[in-house]
Amino acid sequence: VAIGSSCQMALLVAPFTVLIGWTFDRDMNLDFHSFQLFILIGSVLVVASVLWSRQVHWLYGAMMVIAYLAVAVVYLNETPQVSVFHDRPTHPAS
Repeated sequence: VAIGSSCQMALLVAPFTVLIGWTFDRDMNLDFHSFQLFILIGSVLVVASVLWSRQVHWLYGAMMVIAYLAVAVVYLNETPQVSVFHDRPTHPAS
């Protein structure tokens, strides 16, 4: 169920929000900063390692919860310049 929901979000909802942003003249794109891309790839690798084993063990669940908490702690304690584009304009130039 969780993998299906993730695929639905990645393939339908995220691009749809970009299209809605275009209609309201808001800059919403899927251009990720390198830090955000690193977190995304890391989370995909953690989930893939759990799924490839095809076994259920409490340690896999603990690994996923610890990875989730680590990402939350990093995002709560970072400075805004790390994962936000401050050098880009907020609205496209007309």
